[in-house]
Amino acid sequence: MELILLGIYAFVAWLIFFKFKWLPWNITTQVITVTIPIIALTILVLFMNIVAPSSSDVRAMNYVIPIVPRVTGQVTEVPIEPNRPIKKGDVLFKIDPVPFDAAVKAAEATLRGGEDQRKNAESKKAALTPRIELAKLRVGQFTQLAATGAGRRADLEQAQSDLGNLESEFLAADATESQARAQIAKAEADLISAKFDLDGCVHLAPANGRVANLALRPGVRAVQLPLAPVMSFIEEDDPWLLAFYRQNELRYVEPGNEAEIYVETYPGRIIKCKVDSILWATAQGQMPISGNLPNTQAIAAPEQRIAVRLLVEPRDREIFLAAGARGAGAIYTEHGKMIHIIRKVFVRVAAKIDWFVFKLH
Repeated sequence: MELILLGIYAFVAWLIFFKFKWLPWNITTQVITVTIPIIALTILVLFMNIVAPSSSDVRAMNYVIPIVPRVTGQVTEVPIEPNRPIKKGDVLFKIDPVPFDAAVKAAEATLRGGEDQRKNAESKKAALTPRIELAKLRVGQFTQLAATGAGRRADLEQAQSDLGNLESEFLAADATESQARAQIAKAEADLISAKFDLDGCVHLAPANGRVANLALRPGVRAVQLPLAPVMSFIEEDDPWLLAFYRQNELRYVEPGNEAEIYVETYPGRIIKCKVDSILWATAQGQMPISGNLPNTQAIAAPEQRIAVRLLVEPRDREIFLAAGARGAGAIYTEHGKMIHIIRKVFVRVAAKIDWFVFKLH
């Protein structure tokens, strides 16, 4: 774009000094003619870097999900292929379900046993209840007879003994019922855990994406360790586009601003975006939480750039941006809109250069 402007300026100068000879071509006019474009272009570029800042570092990033099996076991099937599109819910791998199916059956058997024990205890308590009521009635009757001298003391003692035995049996049945309920609760929890482990034998894709380097094979023992994932799943539904800027370039940048980027994987193509947010944080701004005082080094670390997240507009939403794709672009703020066209020309010319591969072998 600078060359185009210089060409136009040179043509105008040729008309003024040589074609129509409106002004003399001497040392003074020569110095002025050469100085004007230098100063004008410098001011234009400096102002454009504020109202339409550009970035030579635009990166496409994706979430990488470490796939850790929920259970430990031997892998029996890996139906996916490396670096191929995978839909959400597709099977990534399967683990031998035999021991986990046995755990489910054992929990179900324990649950059935607890239910039977609870039912027997409830039946026994139901049978003892009328007998206890009758025994209490007889104790009351024999107590009245013994008080009036019409009954024998031995009959009263026998009735009291029978009542005590029945109450003891009721308490034992009640304890058995409580124990059975506790066993049922534990068996239900064990059954839920066993079914959860059994479901974990089939691991599904958490989102649309792909596995770049697949090393998992049938026969491998997959271990339930967070630090030892069996594969890394690259999610492709919600890629992050980050453009990195110097801190003083973002004074007018706001969410919703128009943006354009180009990446080397699509030479010459302009991808329309808009600003989602500015990530106002860098590693230098993190205060370590410890009892030690901050370490002030003799030489300060270089200023870290601020990342701006961009969202791809609907018209380019279907474009595939590989994780790690690099490019450049610009953001157009609400200020200085009359010179945005110059930045857009710069971006388009730079995008065309990606058609050329500069290497000699």
